Amino acid sequence: MDEGAGDLLPRAALRGLIEHMRGRLYLLVAVFLVGFVGGYPAAAEIIEWLIANDGYLPDGVHIIILQPMEAVLLRLRIAANIGIACIVLTILIDFGWNGRRILSEAYRKKFVPTGGGVGGLLFVLLSMTALAAAGAAYSDGILIPMLLEYLSEDAAASGLESTWQLQAWIGFIVGLFFASVVGFQVPLAVLLMLRYDIIERTSIANNREIMWFSALAFGALLSPPDPLSLFLVGGPVLILLEAALILDRLTSRG
Repeated sequence: MDEGAGDLLPRAALRGLIEHMRGRLYLLVAVFLVGFVGGYPAAAEIIEWLIANDGYLPDGVHIIILQPMEAVLLRLRIAANIGIACIVLTILIDFGWNGRRILSEAYRKKFVPTGGGVGGLLFVLLSMTALAAAGAAYSDGILIPMLLEYLSEDAAASGLESTWQLQAWIGFIVGLFFASVVGFQVPLAVLLMLRYDIIERTSIANNREIMWFSALAFGALLSPPDPLSLFLVGGPVLILLEAALILDRLTSRG
């Protein structure tokens, strides 16, 4: 093989993943559309629940609506987030079921069929559900209330009146929630790539800074654009990533 010893993701494995994702392109588009269309009416219920949830509205904060289209734009944004989350979960499920076959096709050779199949699918479904629940609980109980309270107190300390626009307020909450639910799936993706020999533990040890940077960049992509949100979203992902590496080391047969 022509892959370098220090490569985090060997080129053959990368080609195999790209080719597989190309073959799944229409499926992923369909999944996004289903999530988007189904999420649009559900978004109205989500908005109503958020407005009625006192835990997401700090004391002294007033919510205003600047334009009649805000509710529609919010529903579109929430529906798009649901569609993207459906794509991520579909990719993980597909990889849990077909991971070994993807790798075999990438290297043009047959591997012993350990992993994948029904066992791999069940593992992914259970892990994905647990991580999503953990991300939702972290976002609802710690991340969102902490950041909203911080922003409110920061404005009050500056002598500013805490008046938030409906679209910005709910958009901030929804962004943090989906960033946590989706971001918490990163360790599962890394664990699957380790189990299917797409990446090796030695490669991660030699490129740990790349893994950390990638996790933080992923958190920045999903979270609202401020340093505190990036740290609070990316921090737990990095901890879970290290836990996934420890779990792989303890349970690996190699």
